Amino acid sequence: MRTDLHRQPTSPLTAVRNLGILAHVDAGKTTVTERILYLTGTTHKRGEVHDGTTVTDFDSQERDRGITIFAAAVSCAWDGHRINLIDTPGHVDFADEVERSLRVLDGAVAVFDAVAGVEPQSESVWRQADRHGVPRIAFVNKLDRAGADLDAAVRSIRERLHPAPLVVQLPIGAEDGFAGVVDLLRMRSLIWADGRDTAEEGPVPDVLREEAQRRRRQLEEAVAELHPVALEEFCATSTLTARTLASALRDLTRTGDGVVVLCGSAYRNRGIEPLLEAVVAYLPSPLDVPAVRGIQDGTVQERIADPAAPFAALAFKVNATATGRLTYLRVYSGTIKKGETVRDTGARRTERIGRILRVRADRHAELDQAVAGDIVAVVGLKSARAGATLCAPAAPLVLEPPTVADPVVSVAVEARRSADTDRLVSALTRLVEEDPSLVVRTDPESGQTVLSGMGELHLEVAVEKIRRAHGLAVGVGRPKVAYRETVARGVSGLLYRHVKQDGGAGQFAHVVLDVEPLEATCATPGDTGNDNGNDGGRASRSGRPSSAEGCRRSTSERSRPAAGTPWPRGRWAVTR
Repeated sequence: MRTDLHRQPTSPLTAVRNLGILAHVDAGKTTVTERILYLTGTTHKRGEVHDGTTVTDFDSQERDRGITIFAAAVSCAWDGHRINLIDTPGHVDFADEVERSLRVLDGAVAVFDAVAGVEPQSESVWRQADRHGVPRIAFVNKLDRAGADLDAAVRSIRERLHPAPLVVQLPIGAEDGFAGVVDLLRMRSLIWADGRDTAEEGPVPDVLREEAQRRRRQLEEAVAELHPVALEEFCATSTLTARTLASALRDLTRTGDGVVVLCGSAYRNRGIEPLLEAVVAYLPSPLDVPAVRGIQDGTVQERIADPAAPFAALAFKVNATATGRLTYLRVYSGTIKKGETVRDTGARRTERIGRILRVRADRHAELDQAVAGDIVAVVGLKSARAGATLCAPAAPLVLEPPTVADPVVSVAVEARRSADTDRLVSALTRLVEEDPSLVVRTDPESGQTVLSGMGELHLEVAVEKIRRAHGLAVGVGRPKVAYRETVARGVSGLLYRHVKQDGGAGQFAHVVLDVEPLEATCATPGDTGNDNGNDGGRASRSGRPSSAEGCRRSTSERSRPAAGTPWPRGRWAVTR
């Protein structure tokens, strides 16, 4: 049911859903998002990934590569409810975008391929949602493909992800003949005719009535096993009403004890309406999730989702451009109006909110205020980074930031022209502001600028963004390897004789050294020996300090003894 986006429901917080779309790459996640926007009336034309016309994949690289790279927030309305939705990347290299999104979401829709079932990144994002305690419903997509099998997909969900899948639909038709679903709660059919955007409701087809009744019975038994109220009714009447089923499914979804499973074909716009109804019916509102916890003056404090409470929000995404910074916020409590001052507790400074924007990917609608439960973008913050806590100056609070994984792959980057070096530094600084999983450092030995990230594709996208957004010619290569030398095997009785006669008292020294490898467990890197040695009292006490100093200098990292590389480990002893 389409709803005006600006319609204000009676109880705003209970009518808000903050959810993300999670999936393995190419499971149809962005197409699901696109159909949701179309059915809710947010867009008036269905975009396609292969045409590069989707709302959330608005970046030029996303359209060129045909995958989601950056998490994109959109807002729509359905049946009197506001849905703040984040379309997350499905590629493993961009898992940090998923992590930061899950930190601020109340629920999620996990999309699975009906042919492949659970795929590697499906499992990864599922575990991420487990860590954040995010309730989920599952949508088995692409039922119109050859080889699609709902039962096989559900088995893979049960075996690999270990939830209790609660299937509430039965497909009508298979593969290319997929035409609709049987709603097992209301025991009705929903059929999408070719060329129609909405489903035609009708009775369960005769050929599927017996199978639908059998699956409805399985659903009732599965729910009764997990929900005590449903169990009482099932024991008393041997069945469950649609109202009891819906209430129990809502409770099981929000506690994580069960996962509602729906099915459809997003590309053919089949199954999206029931999915939206399930989002509204089963996923929690900001009032249904536990109050956010933070640290205030060394003690743990809770902030409930109340517009009248002190303001507290978490920044989870930053877009830094030459014209300013756009900071995405999840407001957990309180109300913020444009022009007001907030405190960045991490930076220990106050900042002014210039503008507040309702986000629809790369488009924005200006708002006068944002309240608890909202996901919005603000303009005017100069220092806030992803993970920063913004709060009322009179009620400081520090919220737990999203975790950032350590980078695993590095490349050396340099400007093709020396005149562009400063511009490259500025571009890299903006990259790191936007994506905390990128790390930039200067190698102290080679002097190279090294960019590190989560994978080769991650770094390719980052470098290409510098080229396109900043117009810089950038060279990319492998970082130089910092080689080290060490002693392969020890030498005893190494003789050196120093004779120098320049007219006065002459110089004479007779030094005998023992040199041997130094085990890694015996010293830390940079320990280059022992100036005492076990000399048995044979070495001259007056000559020992100068001999030891000469050994230290010749084996120091600056000297680079034999092959021109530092010698960080080795033991020497002056014996005579």
